[in-house]
Amino acid sequence: MERKTVIISQEALEEQRDYCARVRAISQGRPNAPLALVDTYGCQQNEADSERIRGLLEEMGYGFTDVEQEADVIVINTCAVREHAEMRVLGNVGALTHTKKKKPDQIICLCGCAMQEPHMAEKIRRSFRHVDLVFGPHVLWKFPQFLFEILTHRGRIFSTEASDGNIAEGLPVVRQGTLKAWVSIMYGCNNFCTYCIVPYVRGRERSRDPQRILDEVRQLVAEGYKDITLLGQNVNSYGKDLGLSIDFADLLRACNDIPGDFLLRFMTSHPKDATQKLFETMAACEKVAPSLHLPFQAGSDRVLRAMNRGYTSAQYLDQIRRLRALIPEIVLTSDVIVGFPGETTQEFEDTLKLIEEVRFDALFTFIYSPREGTPAAKMADVLTKQEKSANFQRLVARQNEISAERHAAYVGRTLRVLVDGKNTDGRHALTARTDGGRLVHLDGGEELIGAFHTCRITRASNWALFGEIIDGEGT
Repeated sequence: MERKTVIISQEALEEQRDYCARVRAISQGRPNAPLALVDTYGCQQNEADSERIRGLLEEMGYGFTDVEQEADVIVINTCAVREHAEMRVLGNVGALTHTKKKKPDQIICLCGCAMQEPHMAEKIRRSFRHVDLVFGPHVLWKFPQFLFEILTHRGRIFSTEASDGNIAEGLPVVRQGTLKAWVSIMYGCNNFCTYCIVPYVRGRERSRDPQRILDEVRQLVAEGYKDITLLGQNVNSYGKDLGLSIDFADLLRACNDIPGDFLLRFMTSHPKDATQKLFETMAACEKVAPSLHLPFQAGSDRVLRAMNRGYTSAQYLDQIRRLRALIPEIVLTSDVIVGFPGETTQEFEDTLKLIEEVRFDALFTFIYSPREGTPAAKMADVLTKQEKSANFQRLVARQNEISAERHAAYVGRTLRVLVDGKNTDGRHALTARTDGGRLVHLDGGEELIGAFHTCRITRASNWALFGEIIDGEGT
């Protein structure tokens, strides 16, 4: 794929702005301002896409609601990574038949990764006739045109053609908060792990221009954002398609050099592309958070080969040792799949051994979910569902113990935290995050929200820390 085919032209984007104006004119002709609801499933990249969808809706004259019955337009941004997410989407979409009966002009839209799967799009076409619009991630930028056509013709639109993907710069964004922001630095994936549908639905790796990214980060810092996360399916591959002498470590350092008081995070990293240069850059950059999400997926080398992961458990452990030598206080999290086709309980024991050696702060654990169209979906299994579930429970139980032990070591320490919002559990007034990303429950007034503070940790659980503000002012 030549680089020149990736960027959506300014002429094409201007055409979509014209469609925004046309829809806004229709909206202004209504007695009440129209409302939209955007519901998001899946990863942070989906969250970032939904922020652009909200931006386009705002440009088209829509306000926002969380109540389905109030919405004139409902957009559900779907996830294809696991079957459970797809089933939840289908259940919720099915329930929308009731709201549409009461509000026949309501427009229901499905987008995101699951809609790029042919079998899912066909299921919606056949069985969910109340859905008006289905489109994949590659044509998100054409949403204004799709909505205009539905408003003026009331037909159904399905736009899920296979594509290597593109980049549409300059789309409006409506972010969910004022402290934390996602910045997509690249899209797609070239790795083709045998269990993963992402390369098929998100397309090939394509990196944004570094100046565009730096301009976006500068603007966010100027607007007061304190916690900025750089996103990509594999950020460590950033820049390989640009033809420039810049890689992800270079980009991270350039973002770090932007003036201001803020933290930089990034995800997701693939171990096969996580370099010593990246680790040294993290250690040298004071604004880069001392945390890394580095999915290892399985501890068995045979299973890793079957997954097409491109590294061994020994290589992964060596990376962890080198990283901790540079950043001793690094907070490490990871993804693990239990029950990959062919995995034996003895091979699962290798996963337990790996987490014992690394002692992650937290894990995101999943029982393998077959994805239609991936090589792993055709692989034979050796364990029953019950055996997989038993192994999964063992993994979760042990990691909970490790997380509790690691969190207990925080008690009595003084840390910098970003107070990021009001607490919803009723026991403590505020929530905060350490630089390493650990959740902290605090008491205090709402005036503390939005600034870095000094906090003493007073107790801990396996899932959170608890503390008290000891400075009374932002630092």
